[in-house]
Amino acid sequence: MAAIMGVAGGELLIPTIVLLFGEGIKTAGSLSLLVSLPTMLVAFARYSRDGSFAVLGANLRFTVTMAAGSIAGAVLGGLLLGVFPDLVLIPALAVILLVSAVKLARHD
Repeated sequence: MAAIMGVAGGELLIPTIVLLFGEGIKTAGSLSLLVSLPTMLVAFARYSRDGSFAVLGANLRFTVTMAAGSIAGAVLGGLLLGVFPDLVLIPALAVILLVSAVKLARHD
């Protein structure tokens, strides 16, 4: 279910909250994170139990790069939360989703 929702719901949950429920993009992002937190905690516990995290140690450079990017993105996103209005954020989200869809369609 978490994979279907995308990272923190950016590809399914946030657009659904905005388009179907009429909430603002900032509220949708916050709600998505609230929903994602329990999902991530359960997944972390489950993956820890069956040793699935061993692959991260085998790909340490990639793991560290992704973790650093995630932390930097979260900090930057939090700092910019009140800077951009919804009229800028919604089209930006649409462009990101379109680019993601095209990349996914071209993936072999």
